[in-house]
Amino acid sequence: MYPIHLGIIGAGTVGGGLLQALARNGSLMASRLGVEFIVTRVAVRNSNKARLGSVPVDRITTDWREVVNDPDVQVVVELIGGTTTAREIVLTALRLGKPVITANKALLSAHGPELFAAAAKHGTNLYYEASVAGGIPIIKILRESFAGNRILSIHGIVNGTCNYILTRMKLEGAVFADVLADAQRMGYAEAEPSLDIDGHDAAHKTGILASLAHGRWVRPEQIHTEGIRHLSKLDIEFASQLGYTIKLLGVVKLLNSTKKARPAELKGRVQSARPQVAVQVSVYPALVPNSHVLASVNFAFNAISVRGDVVGETLFYGRGAGQDPTASSVLSDLADAALDLKHGSTQRVPPFVPHATQCSVVPLAEVISRYYLRLSVADRPGVLAKIASVLGKARIGISSVIQPEGHEGEVVPLILMIHDATNAAMQTALARIARLSVVKAPPVMIRVEAFS
Repeated sequence: MYPIHLGIIGAGTVGGGLLQALARNGSLMASRLGVEFIVTRVAVRNSNKARLGSVPVDRITTDWREVVNDPDVQVVVELIGGTTTAREIVLTALRLGKPVITANKALLSAHGPELFAAAAKHGTNLYYEASVAGGIPIIKILRESFAGNRILSIHGIVNGTCNYILTRMKLEGAVFADVLADAQRMGYAEAEPSLDIDGHDAAHKTGILASLAHGRWVRPEQIHTEGIRHLSKLDIEFASQLGYTIKLLGVVKLLNSTKKARPAELKGRVQSARPQVAVQVSVYPALVPNSHVLASVNFAFNAISVRGDVVGETLFYGRGAGQDPTASSVLSDLADAALDLKHGSTQRVPPFVPHATQCSVVPLAEVISRYYLRLSVADRPGVLAKIASVLGKARIGISSVIQPEGHEGEVVPLILMIHDATNAAMQTALARIARLSVVKAPPVMIRVEAFS
């Protein structure tokens, strides 16, 4: 057996799960890999709250530096989260030439290029399978399994909290605020839930997937991000009547890959052999056709649909968070790191390889979509004509209209399904519609996702 000495920083939900998994299946991994994992040091903030299992007391510390700087520690596992101390931990370990495993999507989203450069400079590696979609091995799939594919699209349900809330709203007819409160009581949502329900967690993960798929690191500020706070019980019900389910999606879509410079643009310079690539990278709630498999992904499960030009459409499904699924992905990275060390190939698969310098993230304003539009309007003749006039002047077509019966009072809902239009044109039209005297509340617009 080839011994690998581990230094683990953080023994909360994921760290504790990793220690349990190693105790349960460490011998199985040893028999499969020919590598023995030895937990040499563990750093925790509070040893009374940590889930340390059978780790001897003399191996536990509250100072992460004692773990990283321990000469016996060969692999550092960072599981504390955050972007400040975690960044210092990872950079320190990499500078010492020690491979690092992390589940920290926020850290990668904010500082990925810096960390990858440090790994390359010091001849070591950074592994991050657990950073996206829990136990689903999507990082390895994009980076290795689909290396021979041009990735045409990725559609991901990558936040379990939002999917849990939307599932219960649909199945039970529940109100957003009530389901969120239940999710907080059950531990599916944090006490301060904005990271999840405002789409930021999904944006971190979607940016990582987009970067791996298209070879240029996507910065957080380039990702259009919307959450689910504004969705109502009415939207869930009307979407269902129309044959759709609302899901919070991370969307990475190749819009073109064949644009070539015109002769005038080439004057005085050499044309690159690489095509210019335009990519949409967004997070937003969307109407998903009930016929699509993502519409049936419920509760806290994650699913990611990847379409490649060679492989076609594929789907990866599983638990996207929690102790065991995330620990499973950390174990996968431990196996890779151990085998790389054993065979002296620490850069066998670099953490990130830039390969599309001409790739650009297209602003959502330029992306063409179809739309669901819910308006609260005065219940009198001529209302639809006024709204249609605004859309017509913007060259935006209406594909269908629903004005449901049974709503009493002076204000009633009006549902419009809108033909293809750019997001910029739609936003301009919405601003004008909102100013109409017959419109009594801010319009609600949700994109209808096309998977072709």
